[in-house]
Amino acid sequence: MNALHVLRDAWFFFSHNLPTIVRLCLPLVVLEALVQQLVIARVGVESAAVYGILVGLLFYPLYTGALILFLDARSNGETPRVRNLLAASLSLWPRFALLAGISTLAIMLGASLFVLPGLWIMIKLAFAEYLLVLRGLSPLRALHESFELTSGYFWQILLCMLCVMLPLWLLAWAAQPAEGTQPDLLLYLLFDSANGFLQLFASVVLFRLFMLRNALPAAE
Repeated sequence: MNALHVLRDAWFFFSHNLPTIVRLCLPLVVLEALVQQLVIARVGVESAAVYGILVGLLFYPLYTGALILFLDARSNGETPRVRNLLAASLSLWPRFALLAGISTLAIMLGASLFVLPGLWIMIKLAFAEYLLVLRGLSPLRALHESFELTSGYFWQILLCMLCVMLPLWLLAWAAQPAEGTQPDLLLYLLFDSANGFLQLFASVVLFRLFMLRNALPAAE
């Protein structure tokens, strides 16, 4: 699991399939960002965090599930239709939303104790979504299997994820409006949409790691 090779292969796939990924995921990413902005405008920035998580649980499983199904299909040489991928993702939504909710609560609990426990939980649960979508595991079983699969490969996965997500986290932090200022809703809609779409690259990286992990013998 060479991190540089994983990132290179993931970028090659992401860039060469960008038109399909845009058609598959971007409309839902933009809609999610729009609803997030409407929620912030209605309840205020201070109260938006909890509502934002609920909005994320509504949209995130749909476009992420569709993307995972697309990644699997392309790895098998298939070219599925966008509408078929979205329909399949919709059928997975109840289980995927439950998985995403449990994962989010676990990561937030770890982060509330300290940053490192939250980061550790995030990496240990990195493969749960792929296990649920591609192997049909239940949410709890997928979480358990992810803990097993990531054993012995924590640092490789962490390095790959930080290379992708850390710049996006820093951009999101830097773009936060100063206290007491009125944010430009259109500008932040565009930024949130772009940031959310770029985060899909992390899903491609994790899929590549997941496939490589399945091809390796169990870690001691």
